[in-house]
Amino acid sequence: MVGFDPNSKSGALSAETAALAGSASGMVTRAMISPFDVIKIRFQLQIEMLSSQNRKGKYWGLRQAAHRILTEEGLPAFWKGHVPAQLLSVCYGAVQFVSFEFLTEVVHKSTPYDSQTPSMHFVCGGLAACTATVVCQPLDTLRTRFAAQGEPKVYRNLRHAVSSMYMKDGIPTFYRGLTPTMIAVFPYAGLQFFFYNVLKRIMLGQPSEVSSKGSFRGLLCGSCAGVISKTITYPCDLLKKRLQVGGFEEARVQFGQVRSYRGLMDCVARIAQEEGPQGFFKGLYPSLVKAALATGFTFFWYEFFCNLLSNVEPRQ
Repeated sequence: MVGFDPNSKSGALSAETAALAGSASGMVTRAMISPFDVIKIRFQLQIEMLSSQNRKGKYWGLRQAAHRILTEEGLPAFWKGHVPAQLLSVCYGAVQFVSFEFLTEVVHKSTPYDSQTPSMHFVCGGLAACTATVVCQPLDTLRTRFAAQGEPKVYRNLRHAVSSMYMKDGIPTFYRGLTPTMIAVFPYAGLQFFFYNVLKRIMLGQPSEVSSKGSFRGLLCGSCAGVISKTITYPCDLLKKRLQVGGFEEARVQFGQVRSYRGLMDCVARIAQEEGPQGFFKGLYPSLVKAALATGFTFFWYEFFCNLLSNVEPRQ
């Protein structure tokens, strides 16, 4: 099982092993799901309706968007922003899983609660994700801007993007969208760990009977957990993306209408007024596909690499 398990024969997972496994898991998963992430971001940032009946916007369906990006920008466009995205995944995976393993161990050793219950995984998973979010938010903002820009590119490379953003708006620009991110990340990550724990117990038995090795049933549990948690918290993800591209309007003109928002509440009000309730769920379908793959493979690869690394360097 993911998290500290007092019944494990090999003992507690070391911070180094958790960091390496979390980083490797994030890196492999990111490379696999990047195309869905790019399409999702394009959908989230489009003001016009996403509909095959009302084709005023640049994109109106998953297949159409994929085909248009491919023909207009080429195959590499599906990995736009991949360098900051990989840095984000490696950093986020390491911080999140090290924090989660640490918190579940603290719960077991310092409180009367069972560290392997779904409720404890919800709390510890949410707190671990909040920690990782604060550390990695600048990389998330960079990833979003690279995925959002079309051709010709506004940012030539990562170094140019960092220097341009800093010179224009200073350090705060790297933390745009942090408020909705923090609002969403605790329940989103908490629910991921919660449902992963619940589903794995149902499918694989009690914690003492569950192997730490990655398995396809574990992959299925992670995928289901990702879909459920993403559906519940999706509007906050969309708000975060809208705010992250503030001050980046020149790169969005060719995609259709652009908007500048004064803050979170202004963003919420204007989306509700101009796009209706469905506006908060733009890009949900590719996001769910991405969430199923990302969460499933994240847990799968994390357990796989934990088992692999534990065979090389036994737990303490």
